[in-house]
Amino acid sequence: MKVTAIGADISGNDVSCSKNLIKNIEKDIPTLIKKGAYKAALTNITGDDVVISAFVEDDRLEEVNQGIVDILKKNAEDLGDINGISNTLEGAGEGVSYAEAKIRQDRYPDAIIVAFDTYGGEGFVHKVADSVMKAARGMDQVTDIGGSSSNHGQEIPGVGYVSDETDDPVVVATIEDIESIGIVAGAMMGAALGNKNVYLVKRGAPSYVIPGSVIMSITAYMNGNVMDLAEPLSSKMRILKV
Repeated sequence: MKVTAIGADISGNDVSCSKNLIKNIEKDIPTLIKKGAYKAALTNITGDDVVISAFVEDDRLEEVNQGIVDILKKNAEDLGDINGISNTLEGAGEGVSYAEAKIRQDRYPDAIIVAFDTYGGEGFVHKVADSVMKAARGMDQVTDIGGSSSNHGQEIPGVGYVSDETDDPVVVATIEDIESIGIVAGAMMGAALGNKNVYLVKRGAPSYVIPGSVIMSITAYMNGNVMDLAEPLSSKMRILKV
């Protein structure tokens, strides 16, 4: 089994996602179960970007990925990122962000999904995503890690190709012990925020930051249940005054 995550900017503006867009996407999520997903959800809403994630058996990955893109296309207020998908690498443009990671077969499917939103395609966001992956790599109870920045030039199963112009990366990490989610997520968040001009936002918050900045959301995806980790992680990391 794997967790698959596909993110795209399909909003009608550059700073947020409308309530109607979110409602319509969530209404169509059950179609992914019919296509073979074990669980599926709208996991991240980051500025004007959304990420749909699913737990899926390997032999249904292509069908579920195509189903995710179909939902994004059907509900898009702007087809920008969808139009970047191509059947050939040569024809690919700025497109959807894709990440996948393996899950141990004897475990509940639990994952951490980190998503980014840039306003002007700030190039340093890929360095930030890479630091998030490095923070999780090798930690106890982490099964696998995947990131969209490493998929540029590679065929997305069931979808096609996107170019290295694709921004707003997604990072996924699969976790073997539910009590390790906070530890791993804290390390991933800290690695991201240690970079310049990166800000943590709640799921669904608009990207009201100074241009030249990047925002991120971080979600625990536990057996199909979605939990926004921005508030609990930031609360734990507040300095206790004496």
